[in-house]
Amino acid sequence: MNDEPQAPLARPDDRPIVIQTRDLERRFGDLVALRDINLSVRRGSIFGMLGPNGSGKSTLIRILCGVLSPTAGSASVLGFDVMRDAEAIKRRIGYMSQGFSLYGDLSVRENLEFYGRIYNLDKERLERRIGEVSELIGLGERMEQFARTLSGGWKQRLALACALIHEPELIFLDEPTAGIDPVARRELWDLLFTLSGRGVTLFVTTHYMDEAERCDAIGYLYQSRLIVSGMPDDLKGLPDVTPAGTRRWELETHSPSELLAKLREIPGVIDATIFGQAIHLLARESMSETDLMRELRPPEGSQLRPIEPSLEDVFIALCRREEVGRLSEPTPAPESGQRPDLPSAPPHKTVPERASPLAGFWAILIKEFIHMRRERTTLFFMFIVPVLQITIFGYAIRLQIENIPLVVFDMDGRPQARALQESFVNTRTFQVIERVRDRDALDAALRSGRAKAALVIPPDYTEKLTEGRAAQAQVLIDGSDSQQATTALHASGLLGQVNAAQLQLQFLEALPRALARNPAGHVAQPIEIKPWLLYNPGLKSSYFFVPGLVGLVLQLVTLFLTSFAIVRERELGTLEQLFVTPVGRTGLMLGKLVPYALTGFLETLIILSVMVGIFGVPIAGSLLLLLCLTVLFLVCALALGLLVSTIARTQVQAIQFAFLVMLPSVLLSGFMFPRSQMPGPIWIFTFAIPVTYFLEILRGIILRGAHLLDLIPFVSGLIICTTTLLTISVLRFRKRLS
Repeated sequence: MNDEPQAPLARPDDRPIVIQTRDLERRFGDLVALRDINLSVRRGSIFGMLGPNGSGKSTLIRILCGVLSPTAGSASVLGFDVMRDAEAIKRRIGYMSQGFSLYGDLSVRENLEFYGRIYNLDKERLERRIGEVSELIGLGERMEQFARTLSGGWKQRLALACALIHEPELIFLDEPTAGIDPVARRELWDLLFTLSGRGVTLFVTTHYMDEAERCDAIGYLYQSRLIVSGMPDDLKGLPDVTPAGTRRWELETHSPSELLAKLREIPGVIDATIFGQAIHLLARESMSETDLMRELRPPEGSQLRPIEPSLEDVFIALCRREEVGRLSEPTPAPESGQRPDLPSAPPHKTVPERASPLAGFWAILIKEFIHMRRERTTLFFMFIVPVLQITIFGYAIRLQIENIPLVVFDMDGRPQARALQESFVNTRTFQVIERVRDRDALDAALRSGRAKAALVIPPDYTEKLTEGRAAQAQVLIDGSDSQQATTALHASGLLGQVNAAQLQLQFLEALPRALARNPAGHVAQPIEIKPWLLYNPGLKSSYFFVPGLVGLVLQLVTLFLTSFAIVRERELGTLEQLFVTPVGRTGLMLGKLVPYALTGFLETLIILSVMVGIFGVPIAGSLLLLLCLTVLFLVCALALGLLVSTIARTQVQAIQFAFLVMLPSVLLSGFMFPRSQMPGPIWIFTFAIPVTYFLEILRGIILRGAHLLDLIPFVSGLIICTTTLLTISVLRFRKRLS
């Protein structure tokens, strides 16, 4: 291929250049999305960029908007370098993305107000601009309508209005008419002409050739290269489009598809393509109209006439020659009328403005609260689901195992045997569900799973007790449930000891002398040990599990809501739309996180109320200390959600990452199993789980009444986790696309 650029195409133009690229290139790994892009666009022009899907049009716009870094080359927009001064560019441009990327659950007015706040318009100016753009675009009667209910054409109008709200000098429109009806297309282009007449520069990508005809200058991207650019009339006169010694014809006929193959076989016909009910063909100049009609013999009524090439002819011809390697390298960009042989106007240098880190915070904050108020499923998930979770877990999870199903096979039937049965029932560990009369029925009850244990009393049980001999009773335990089996085993063994001790005491009472007697004069055991339990005398499992559930539920809700809120915006395209605005990174993150932090704190109050009111778990320590440390944990959980959102690209991925985080939080934090019993490497890993420290804090304050000094190791660990997660999340969260 020839490396020299094509001949100059355009007329002189004194208007300043607002877009300039030099050898611009962008790669995604081994994929070359753009290469050697040399482009110039002048102020006040409508520049149309054409090309098939995947040719790099959207990538080029993202680079020029400052949200995607070029791999090589340079580009300036309004005199600012896209790499160094991206934030200064974003304050002066408007952007209308390929798909509708505004907020469907906000009204037309709320969307306009949101973007006005993003650009820091004061209240008076914002109201004035809303009135101006609504009048220009015709949104007046739809200001209170939700954006999601608008038709395709009106959605595009709203997107254009949001792009205009801050009076930009340059607007990028990525296929603005895709998917809308012809009437809406015409009306949208009328608006673009109006804006161009007011001095606004428009950079438009499109698939439609009739739209390209309306542009002041056009370029054509093909396989990542700008193969040609210039004014439409100049492009039609390119020698590569209609080579010397050739002529273009148009054949109108009733059956173009039937004649197409025949035309291509005629000697002297170089190319033929169907255009509606006609065929455009390129033939050698030596072939006259008579020669063509004689060779073709079309149906009666067909007409053949010479024509000038259309833009579609231009791009078809150039693409075909590009494929065979006969087309020269891309034309330098005389987009709005510049001749390549004239020196390019130097970019206008302006001192870059420094963006405030909190820019856009107020706009993001208000918008997030509107989202939360409108999204009913989110409200349900935030307030109802936590109460349901803690209630279900609090009632369902028990450390004590009670009412183990017991079947009794009593072959004795006398008072001593009935007393033994009553002693089993009185412990509340067992519950008699059936009394059987034979061994087969007993075996069936155990085999079916209806009973987990069986008490077998032999027929000579009473005789042995009466004669002072050792009496035996057999307990059969289903070992398939290890927890119930362990409990049944310990309970039955303890019952045997208690019953034996009672019989021994009855025997010793009859003796004249005993080793020890109680104050009432009765025989007692020589040594008596009275257990004394602290913090949870009744050994209630809710006292242990419910405080731990507070930490797990708070992490679950904040993690899911935060990661989903950001990933959802990425999927809808609204996050990319925000990247093109001057909203600061800190403002964007805080605006996103603060509403969920406040919501999480409200959830804390609700969950603690449920814990105290329903489960009767008192808070033994300082409530103020508990709430302060809960705020610290909420920040940590929000940072964790933000980190997940920087990794996940879809909501499905966010769910997967969230569960990946929650699984060790439940199993390894000490909520279910003691950490001290875990193997060494896993025990070390538990220190990287934030909820580990918060569970110790919760149980320390709520159950033991611990003070801050008692909790220093756990508070320090939580602070380290929070700082680490925030740092990583902030470093990963950037206002650029990757």
